Amino acid sequence: MAEAILTSWRFDPRLIGLLAAAAWLYIRGWHQLHRQSPHRYTPERLTAYLGGLTALFVALASPLDAFGNLLLEAHMVQHLLLIMVAPPLILLGQPILPILRGLPRRVLKDGLGPFFSWQGLRRVGRALTHPVTGWLSMTAAIVFWHSPRWYELGLKSPAWHAVEHACFFYAALLFWWPVIQVWPSHAQWPRWMMIPYLVLADIVNTALSAWLVFSTHVVYPTYELAPRLGGLSPLDDQSTAGAIMWVPGSIAYLIPAFVLTMQALNGVRSRPVAVRAKPVVRRTERQPFDLLRVPVLGRIFRHRHFRHVLQFGLFALAVATVIDGFFGPQIAPINLAGVLPWTYWRGFVVIALLAAGNFFCMACPFMLPRNLGRRLLPARRRWPRLLRSKWLAAGLLVVYLWAYEVFNLWNSPWWTAWIILGYFTTAFVIDGFFRGASFCKYVCPIGQFHFVNALVSPLEIKTRSASVCASCRTHDCIRGNETQRGCELHLFQPRKTSNFDCTFCLDCVQACPQDNIGILAGIPGSTMLQDRHSSGIGRMSKRSDAAALAWILVFGSLVNAAAMVDPIRAGTQSLSAALALRSTLQVTTGLFLAGILGAPLLLAWLCGTVAARLGRASVSWLVLARSFGFALIPLGFSMWVAHFSYHLVAGWRSIIPVLDRILRVSTAAANLSAETPAWLPAAQILLLDGGLVFSVYLVWRTARRRTAEISGALGLVIPWAALAIAIYAASVWILFQPMQMRGMVM
Repeated sequence: MAEAILTSWRFDPRLIGLLAAAAWLYIRGWHQLHRQSPHRYTPERLTAYLGGLTALFVALASPLDAFGNLLLEAHMVQHLLLIMVAPPLILLGQPILPILRGLPRRVLKDGLGPFFSWQGLRRVGRALTHPVTGWLSMTAAIVFWHSPRWYELGLKSPAWHAVEHACFFYAALLFWWPVIQVWPSHAQWPRWMMIPYLVLADIVNTALSAWLVFSTHVVYPTYELAPRLGGLSPLDDQSTAGAIMWVPGSIAYLIPAFVLTMQALNGVRSRPVAVRAKPVVRRTERQPFDLLRVPVLGRIFRHRHFRHVLQFGLFALAVATVIDGFFGPQIAPINLAGVLPWTYWRGFVVIALLAAGNFFCMACPFMLPRNLGRRLLPARRRWPRLLRSKWLAAGLLVVYLWAYEVFNLWNSPWWTAWIILGYFTTAFVIDGFFRGASFCKYVCPIGQFHFVNALVSPLEIKTRSASVCASCRTHDCIRGNETQRGCELHLFQPRKTSNFDCTFCLDCVQACPQDNIGILAGIPGSTMLQDRHSSGIGRMSKRSDAAALAWILVFGSLVNAAAMVDPIRAGTQSLSAALALRSTLQVTTGLFLAGILGAPLLLAWLCGTVAARLGRASVSWLVLARSFGFALIPLGFSMWVAHFSYHLVAGWRSIIPVLDRILRVSTAAANLSAETPAWLPAAQILLLDGGLVFSVYLVWRTARRRTAEISGALGLVIPWAALAIAIYAASVWILFQPMQMRGMVM
């Protein structure tokens, strides 16, 4: 096998000569331009261009080309190099001017000069580099050449194979041109339009990938007849190829889309002026989106009793759930306590967190017993100093996740009712005796789930104008006034920089006499990007308790979902039988603790130690684990959303049997089994793609915050990025396994 790989390199003199000429012309022109404009023609551009040529050589001359007729996955890697790697790298080098300057002066002046001044050429170039042309060219090339008939033609004919590769490469150049904005061409669409441009391309890529992954037959007959390498079946080879096309392909689209989104959220920037001096980037001030300024909707949110209406509504549902859980039939699929909390509430909560922020706390039904406790009990004591951290809440979160699996809480309406009742009682007692919203801040594990994951939400309650707050002398937002209390959690709005500990109660909005607080859109994860001191919290990177919550929730997303898939459940039962245990309690507990505590601690130590050595950082592994642990939150949260939304989408009709029983009607004709829509797996992978890109970006920004040296930053990044990729791979594997559909009538 090794000998076959080594002898399969194809050193075509024409290919080598063409690539060498392209490299020589660029380097020659780049040297001249670098001396004149070192800020524009940087070594990074030279590296990108040469990297693109190298990727092109590997795609066309390496064993990938020879093995493409035997393994679909090898052919798919080749296609990714031609579409996703080589073209954008070449264009990032801004190659037009360097290549022209690299030509002999006589050729450029006498031969090409008149041609470049032709208006017809400019019109053709503008049409070719238009985003519509690029998107349609790329889509047509990918869909056309992956259809079985034409794909088989490329496999059987070397000439058509070369045409196929040329279509991929040149269509990709046109596609990536408006995204990268190659000079001297001008942008023909607003910059923000490149975000849907990339996302729509990713949807096409995802649909084609899913077709290969989930197909039950071999799509391309050649691979069914070809000799098998490594014992891989044709269908497994096809699924692997689809996954290769799906995951790296989506990442290639989503990384620039993510960067463009960050730029759009960060402000509007004018295009740099093309002069020899260093371009001046002008930032235009604009007001961010404010939910409270939206007509009608803003007035509803600002109404002082709006959140009370939401709380009473959820309180009524909670009471009905408790009553049904205690006195209704102890069959989860036909009991409110078996359906509402585990299918609907969890799904809607994570979707709300993803779309807007911590809106559940605004409508939290446990606010009512808290308020009642403050009225009936003294509520004068301060929360014990020893417990003023997140450690108690983190421990309760671990206990809850453990009990959920060990005692099958999802399948026990009685236990579910007790949990809800216990929540009401605890909130009443704690906030009845202790002031400062101690239950929400230090105890509630659900609240901590929201606080941590809301760090990457797009909306935040914050001040509209810093100058207005600077002139304020009463600080009603935190102190309160005669008609409205201030922030219970002691978050001073002018110094608040995140959603952490914020319950979206809007007390500060009602109390501010200047109407200077809104629900504003901002850069998701800005707290982790900058790590600034925030009121009530301090710097996140200094909080070991908050970092522990982040690690628990990231790995808890894997453990919670893995416990429902068939391979893990079968393995747990087999191990329990091998150990001659009467139940799976001990094995489940051991695996749970290893997954949610042991694995995070071990990996935090390992990655922190390796990062400190590679990055030459003179800090302990614990300091690095605190800082970089927060960067994993987007990836963990994307898994929570993918998992809970699966149950919500697949089981959206699970309320029907409950209503049938309560209302004493029959809908026997309805098919109540869980159905997974065809688009759902693609949407789940897309969520994970976004989470991985966001996490790796945060890892990079965290590393750059710690060191200005590129080599040191790369040393810090490598182990944490590798961990993020491993978590992503584990998440994808879990989502592709058969998952138990809990709380459903099957």
